[in-house]
Amino acid sequence: MPYLPSAALLLIGFALLGFFLARTARGLGRTRAVLAAAKGAFGAETGLLRARSAAVRIAVADRMPARRVESAARGETGGRS
Repeated sequence: MPYLPSAALLLIGFALLGFFLARTARGLGRTRAVLAAAKGAFGAETGLLRARSAAVRIAVADRMPARRVESAARGETGGRS
């Protein structure tokens, strides 16, 4: 039976391939979980940063004096005379 060593090596090769594929799939699952957690944390921090910058813009706008444009004697509504 000269094909028996070849068949045994083939079975061992498939077993090793299955083992390594299973380890790789498990590692990819962990990587996805870590990436999802990092994305969530990054999104939350980015949202906080946007909210803070908006609050600063509003505070700065509130502290600046309002600019008023003098009317050119056209009346209160700005229509044609």
